[in-house]
Amino acid sequence: MEKSSITTIDETRLLRINEVAKLTTLSKSCIHLWVAQGRFPAPISLSATVKVWRLKHLVRWIENQSSQEDSDNSGANFRSMGVAA
Repeated sequence: MEKSSITTIDETRLLRINEVAKLTTLSKSCIHLWVAQGRFPAPISLSATVKVWRLKHLVRWIENQSSQEDSDNSGANFRSMGVAA
């Protein structure tokens, strides 16, 4: 059985936008834009002003981006998302 790199506690961890930006190396404005475009996981609204992301959803998104990058060494995936290769 393969051991997950995320512990059970980490799977339920909630991250605010600043932590998400650090984890993904994306700017906050890019994260908001990509959420609106459906290119990034949507946050969970805890209140009218507090939005959070589940760590496990972000890890899954990052892994998916990595696998797409591996299958396309030309960088076209990132260009299609508005990021220079």
